[in-house]
Amino acid sequence: MFFANFESLQYEDLKDYKTLYQAIITASKAAKGKVYLFIDEIQEVPSWERVINSVRVDCDCDIYITGSNARLLSGELATLLSGRYVEISVYPLSFCEYLEFAKTNDDEAGLSTEQHFSNFLRYGGLPGIHEMKWDDAVLLRYLLDMFNTVLLKDVIKRNKIRDIDLLEKVVLYLMDNIGNTFSAKTISDFLKNQGRKLSTETVYTYIKALESAFLIHKVPRFDIKGKRLLETQEKYFVSDLGLRHATRGYRDNDIGGMLENVVFLELLRRGWTVNIGKQGSYEIDFIATHTDERLYAQVCYILTKDNTQREFEPLEAIDDNYEKVVISTDSLTGFNRNGIKQRNIIEFLLDT
Repeated sequence: MFFANFESLQYEDLKDYKTLYQAIITASKAAKGKVYLFIDEIQEVPSWERVINSVRVDCDCDIYITGSNARLLSGELATLLSGRYVEISVYPLSFCEYLEFAKTNDDEAGLSTEQHFSNFLRYGGLPGIHEMKWDDAVLLRYLLDMFNTVLLKDVIKRNKIRDIDLLEKVVLYLMDNIGNTFSAKTISDFLKNQGRKLSTETVYTYIKALESAFLIHKVPRFDIKGKRLLETQEKYFVSDLGLRHATRGYRDNDIGGMLENVVFLELLRRGWTVNIGKQGSYEIDFIATHTDERLYAQVCYILTKDNTQREFEPLEAIDDNYEKVVISTDSLTGFNRNGIKQRNIIEFLLDT
């Protein structure tokens, strides 16, 4: 096993790529059989890709590299490693994982599944929250510090953004509008009404930087009938609801958007490609595709006499035989209308 923590000065010499390469080769010669190499924060080593490409050729090994900056793990890899890699996206904890982590915290261990889900909506899925005293002020302080660190290191510094105040306004607008369709022009017009000028192009630049740091996810709009992606009126969801509530506060009347955010992230974790949908005049919350499979999903808080038709009608208008579900917090499950099932969101999240 070869270990190096590049946040420690103990391994400062290994930040020279030639020295790191030689240390790995020396360790691998002493190994028996295949070598498994794990390097965290690989971006701390200038010319790291030369090390990885060379070790791949010179050793019988499996190599795993991680980095905190999202751009390292996407666009740059294609160039630096010439396609010789598989990218594995890592998300905050799923609800199933959240329950396992909660067992390790004495303050959480005795809570019901419903109470855990309420906390999951409020504090999100970052593992660090389960190592702390279960106190609202403590948890939100941790989440706010985490948000500010990512914003400063992976967004502002890396993209050399000067007008930090305007960037923060864009971030807050996005977090206030999870689950709503809008465009960069919508944000630009909103800021102009507040007396701040920001071009649509700059808004797109800021949004792209936030996406690259995995703070937000863009969900394109898909025209089911026309079978094409639309260029406007997309949705944005946050990578972790805890980060959103640390910056904007928790508001019960945002529950619809929060539930959509949870379902969206769960679909990503399960390997689906996710779009929002348009079917004539109807809007579909999610169209999830995976190879030859497809799932249509509507998400709402509670089904009532007033909204049942509104939630089921868009799915009934889709003329194919793929699975269609309405996901809500209702405790009574199994309701079926024209082959479209209603599912409880907790059951959906735990159905692995």
